[in-house]
Amino acid sequence: AAQAEGYGEGEEEQEEDEEEEPPLLSVPEEDEEEAQPLPPVCVSPMRGMWRDEKVALYCDEVLQGCKAEDADEAMSKYLSEKLKLKDKWLGVWKTNPELFFVKYEEASIPFVGILVEVTCKPHQSSSSCFKVTVSVAEPFSSNIANIPRDLVNEILEELEHSVPLLEVYPVEGQDSDIHDIALALEVVRFFYDFLWRDWDDEESCENYTALIEERINLWCDIQDGTIPGPIAQRFKKTLEKYKNKRVELIEYQSNIKEDPSAAEAVECWKKYYEIVMLCGLLKMWEDLRLRVHGPFFPRILRRRKGKRDFGKTITHIVAKVMTTDMVKDLSSDTLLQQHNDLDLALDSCYSGDTVVIFPGEYQAVNLALLTDDIIIKGVGKREEIMITSEPSHDSFVVSKADNVKLMHLSLIQQGTVDGIVVVESGHMTLENCILKCEGTGVCVLTGAALTITDSEITGAQGAGVELYPGSIAILERNEIHHCNNLRTSDNSKSTLGGVNMKVLPAPKLKMTNNHIYNNNGYGVSILQPTEQFFIVEEALNKGAASGDKKDDSMLSRVMQNLNLEMNNNKIEANLKGDIRIVTS
Repeated sequence: AAQAEGYGEGEEEQEEDEEEEPPLLSVPEEDEEEAQPLPPVCVSPMRGMWRDEKVALYCDEVLQGCKAEDADEAMSKYLSEKLKLKDKWLGVWKTNPELFFVKYEEASIPFVGILVEVTCKPHQSSSSCFKVTVSVAEPFSSNIANIPRDLVNEILEELEHSVPLLEVYPVEGQDSDIHDIALALEVVRFFYDFLWRDWDDEESCENYTALIEERINLWCDIQDGTIPGPIAQRFKKTLEKYKNKRVELIEYQSNIKEDPSAAEAVECWKKYYEIVMLCGLLKMWEDLRLRVHGPFFPRILRRRKGKRDFGKTITHIVAKVMTTDMVKDLSSDTLLQQHNDLDLALDSCYSGDTVVIFPGEYQAVNLALLTDDIIIKGVGKREEIMITSEPSHDSFVVSKADNVKLMHLSLIQQGTVDGIVVVESGHMTLENCILKCEGTGVCVLTGAALTITDSEITGAQGAGVELYPGSIAILERNEIHHCNNLRTSDNSKSTLGGVNMKVLPAPKLKMTNNHIYNNNGYGVSILQPTEQFFIVEEALNKGAASGDKKDDSMLSRVMQNLNLEMNNNKIEANLKGDIRIVTS
């Protein structure tokens, strides 16, 4: 087989517009008939569909309320009906380059495309396994300029001119029936690529179409930016990893010719349990639907050190050079340790220690592993003590310590996926800090507690402060602004803004003298699953208009039911309004 060289760009089938064909790639060969450029394929009508149209297409027209175990048959029936419109048509066969090349650069040749004439066969089994008969169409066309036509014919003969239907894309310039076939193929591809899960027909689901609707909403939220980009990437990677691991297991099992040995059996179980774990994680994402951020699960596996054996505490100085001025305010019996690196200082800490940071720029992956009760504080202006996240890591600041405190710092999020600060358990205090979010904001998980005073939170793609059910938060004299900066033109996608509370059980929130402004959602939003607090729209409007007035009986009752105490806060200029109860 020929060895591909050179560079070119493949077209993205789902994400990119097919405005023009990629440049032809070159294969060094003897003089052959040069392939013509591929004609444009039909642009998928699904790209312009609203989410409601997608839901109606799959749930009402294709699946029609069927159960999960019947979904494959429903897709086959739908596709078969569309294929009856035309038994012969032209399409581009896009296949794996491994069929043609022994060695190739994946980035250079994402696929091999050949213009073929398609002859549809009668109804077969699964729509994902449909086969069609193809032959090279005239003029000979490919995305690889000098691919030998004899090689293409040879490969097709080995395949008995039968290729998977879902690898063929109808080309433009044919009649309207072909566009209907192109849409049907795209519907089936999208179903098996994103909506179908291998476990669907193995588990009982009373309302399968409702589950499909959830997955469509998840996909739409990823596409329109409602879900922040880094989080969407993590979900896609998890889904891809699940699919790859399942293929690995099937291939490994198929290579076991006789009764498996003990080592082979153990390896099968290891692969199986890895798949089960990924499956469970994907289900969490789908259930929570990632409205603000991904499904949080405890990431800190480090055990608490506790106090030192000799009972003393140490003050860790983080600076390139330690001078007498740095320690002049410390008592004479203070034990000191100097570090050039913040990570090393945090790694050396025991409960009761203090980390003192002097102006400069720092990074520390150990901030995502806070388990001991320590104080981390900056000396100087908070704007000059900048701690940035490591973009390759999921987390920035994560704590499960009983009592940890961050003071006089600037936390700058760069590419990390989870909240800029996540309190998994215990209590965290943020005092006089600047939090510049790039992903999601501060997240307080169930059972955890947070106190924020004299701080500024800005730039979150979700809410600035996210309170999970059963969490506790005290916010005093803070500024929370320009949050819910979702990259979408549809402002109705989310109500989140400054502070978001998730009810059942209700979190406890005390807010005093905060300034919440210029957020793209509401200043304060409260998500509850039912109308259990009997809050009506009229009361909400009164509450939002009256701000923190205690003489508003309805708002006071709402606040009492929700364990919400608000005094002297300034909530203004938020795009959707000031206070909102959202019923999911």
